[in-house]
Amino acid sequence: MEIEQPAGMVIDIERMDIKIWIGDRQMELKKIEYKLTVCKVADASDIDMAADFYFVGKTDEEVSLVCRTEDTPAKTVERDDGWRGFRIQGVLDFSLIGILSKLSGILAEHEIGIFAISTYNTDYILVKEENFARALNVLAAEGYCVV
Repeated sequence: MEIEQPAGMVIDIERMDIKIWIGDRQMELKKIEYKLTVCKVADASDIDMAADFYFVGKTDEEVSLVCRTEDTPAKTVERDDGWRGFRIQGVLDFSLIGILSKLSGILAEHEIGIFAISTYNTDYILVKEENFARALNVLAAEGYCVV
């Protein structure tokens, strides 16, 4: 017997199976298969804009970059290697509330720190490499489908 819970959670009493839903589909977390680096660069021109995966954040104080470790610019102001990540699969509607908060809260309860990135389509969560498998296992146990 399934019981509908708030925020799109379904609990199957017989199997004690928990699934998290967005609308009519189970929320999937897609693993990013490569190692990532978070760094600061002095100038955006140091970034390889032809790379297939990167995120740039520019403010009046800094230029931050998240990229594949092998694509990290030679010249960085600061650099932190050893990150792994996953994204919420699909395009998230801006009217959806609390998705990133729920994920980060679950990880915080298990003392797993995150680096979060939001794009127009979806959210990405990065964790240190030594916590990656544990983070995915914790989230799977909470009803998220990890692919």
